[in-house]
Amino acid sequence: MDSRKLKELRDFVTACQSKPEILHSPELSFFTEWLRSMGASLPFPRTKESHEEACQAEAAEDKSSAPSSAPKLESEESDLEIDNEGVIAPDDDAPQPMGEENVEVTEDMMEQANEKKMQAIAAIGDGELQKSIDLFTEAIVLNPFTAILYAKRASAYVMLQKPNAAIRDCDRAISINPDSAQPYKWRGKARRLLGHWEEAAHDLATACKLDYDEDASAVLKEVQPRAQKIAEHRRKYERKREAREIDEKKERQKQAREEHERAQREDEARRPSGPQFGGFPGFPGMPGINEILSDPEVLTAMQAWFSWIRGHFGIQRLWLRSRMWLRTQPIYQSMKETLK
Repeated sequence: MDSRKLKELRDFVTACQSKPEILHSPELSFFTEWLRSMGASLPFPRTKESHEEACQAEAAEDKSSAPSSAPKLESEESDLEIDNEGVIAPDDDAPQPMGEENVEVTEDMMEQANEKKMQAIAAIGDGELQKSIDLFTEAIVLNPFTAILYAKRASAYVMLQKPNAAIRDCDRAISINPDSAQPYKWRGKARRLLGHWEEAAHDLATACKLDYDEDASAVLKEVQPRAQKIAEHRRKYERKREAREIDEKKERQKQAREEHERAQREDEARRPSGPQFGGFPGFPGMPGINEILSDPEVLTAMQAWFSWIRGHFGIQRLWLRSRMWLRTQPIYQSMKETLK
């Protein structure tokens, strides 16, 4: 075969690799039909209009998803109404002394801490809450490993309406003795003051489970309905969110399916019904089928080939046996006219 034609064919294959969309040009429909008959898979074409529509759809989706999601979620959560009677502003005092963790407590220190504790409890009875806190602090410095000292000081902080300070004491007491009911009781009351209804209900329920207390039970009965209302609202919101995600997924699948079907219709619409023998698009220097068939050497070779076929098999029987007879019949007729 002519080296020049081989080079042109190689250039065409290279161009198809870099720009596969040229395969969907109407002039190359005969070539794509042959590729499909050989089992090849061609990429779906994307027109300029479909590309612009896809870009606009993606931009609209990005624009609508992030900004609009936050107000929608906020509106769904804002419809929850809770009675916040008795809720106070959180205290922001500096953390209270917690004692030294590596101190070695002697028996004398334990006795002094016990005396301070008794004085602090008496101060609470007299209504001197700040004095009781100071005394509990002195006892904690002497013996920082007794959970009840932190729980008692937390009770004084709750009475002074300093819930954050009380929560810090209760956390420390629970870390020392997680089986003590008093820290859970006072942390539940502190969280009730902050309006943390679910956490408060959990702490108060734990306190009653460890050691039933009428005071803790009464506060639990007040807190629990609000906590349940919040939990139910959260479950409702989660169901809505899951349903919305499912709908969005179905819509994305629908759009992808429609895009795929539209690409198939555009591909089929560009396919001509008859044979095309033009030159390769975008390569004006490359000859077309008509130009190749006008070459005298090619015509001589084709005539000899057709003569041999007629003599040995019969041209009509060969086409009837071929699976591509219906597709190649128009080409055969055109080539037959050319060879006359």
